[in-house]
Amino acid sequence: MLGVDIALAVVVLGGLIGRPRFRIVRQFERGVVFRWGRVLGRPREAGIAVLRPFSDKLVRVNTQIITAPVPAQEGITRDNVTVRVDAVVYYRVIDPVKALIEVQDFSFAMIQVAQTSLRSIIGKSELDDLLSNRENLNQGLALLLESPAVGWGIHIDRVEIKDVALPESMKRTMARQAEADRERRARIITADGELQASKKLAQAADAMADSPAALQLRLLQTMVEVASEKSSTVILPFPVELLRFLEHSSLPHAAQAAEARAAARERTGARTPLPAEEEEKQLAPAEELPAAIEPMTDIPEIDVAAAETAVQADPELGTQPADAPPT
Repeated sequence: MLGVDIALAVVVLGGLIGRPRFRIVRQFERGVVFRWGRVLGRPREAGIAVLRPFSDKLVRVNTQIITAPVPAQEGITRDNVTVRVDAVVYYRVIDPVKALIEVQDFSFAMIQVAQTSLRSIIGKSELDDLLSNRENLNQGLALLLESPAVGWGIHIDRVEIKDVALPESMKRTMARQAEADRERRARIITADGELQASKKLAQAADAMADSPAALQLRLLQTMVEVASEKSSTVILPFPVELLRFLEHSSLPHAAQAAEARAAARERTGARTPLPAEEEEKQLAPAEELPAAIEPMTDIPEIDVAAAETAVQADPELGTQPADAPPT
């Protein structure tokens, strides 16, 4: 009886040991089978994988695109500006056997390579390239990652720089530079507008010079525009030529008014204070007065000899009335 029990136990144990094992490989995975520590053929596709007991081991490898964020790296650009840059790497496994055999942990290895490559890109680039020319930098970073990844059975799908952190002092400097540039462009545009407006005004002035009525029409149009604003103040511009005409036309009337005032003073006998210049003219010495008086050329000359002869011939011509004052 003992021998029969031992035989049954050996048969049952042999059946259990020789029974095959089954493993399921999902659609986005590939299964690498190791038999006694060595890779067995090609990776198993999605489905059921049959394994031998005790000798086979199945390792699943994900073939989806993996998103790996690269920690922010601080470095100095080629134009000596300290920046802090982070990125993200998209990659996938195309050869599961190499990914398991050639590198111990391909995910950790890709992160480390991405960090060193990002530092290298920062040192080779300028600040303006990091801010405005990221496409070329992304392509350069992808090339740096592609060279070691090919030997590991990994394909780099894309690499992108996420953010560039600048120091606060650099941000203020860039803000002042941008403000100065905008102010320069605004001044240039304003000056260009003034130049064009001056040319148009010169053409308009030439057209108005050919037609004097155009200036009056323009004045009336300006009054209409001002009146449409519903304002209580109306500004009426006068041409300079009109003011000069009024000034010249008012000079004869001023002279006539001065003569009338002088005649009125003579009639009333009242003496009004004169300006300082008139006072100096009246107080001038006697020898200076003839210089200001025009000579009288229309007075006839008197013949003194003929007058004495006439008096001697007729004595009455030389007598004076009794009540006449002495000469």
